[in-house]
Amino acid sequence: MADTMRDDRNLLERMGVIVHEVGPEHATASMPVAGNTQPYGLLHGGASAALAETVGSTAAVAHAGEGGRAVGMELSITHHRSMRSGQVHAEATALRLGRRTASYDIKITDDDGRLIASARLLCMVIPAKPESAEPGSAEPETD
Repeated sequence: MADTMRDDRNLLERMGVIVHEVGPEHATASMPVAGNTQPYGLLHGGASAALAETVGSTAAVAHAGEGGRAVGMELSITHHRSMRSGQVHAEATALRLGRRTASYDIKITDDDGRLIASARLLCMVIPAKPESAEPGSAEPETD
């Protein structure tokens, strides 16, 4: 890849996503429409999907606990209206918090609170590995 194409920033930095609140039950984030548009100048549906997955996965990581992780398994999003400018705001609300999965309902709204998109996200929860009692001892089986 040419050096001019290299960008060491992660996707959230490139999109201008800011995470505001994080907890297992609820998380919020926002991003600008500017820089996240398709060629016609409208908010790109993929940008809305990335914002939805970000806010839901962030909440799922909080559910996983210290040292745990979460990864998106399934995302479904419906786009209700277009935007050309301003900010979009995402709010994830837990639907179910299980041992191995967490699911979230996500609403994306404009600056006036109008619904732009709605999404459902299912995440796999990966708890932290337990510390071994002795160095070199075998880890306990998980399944």
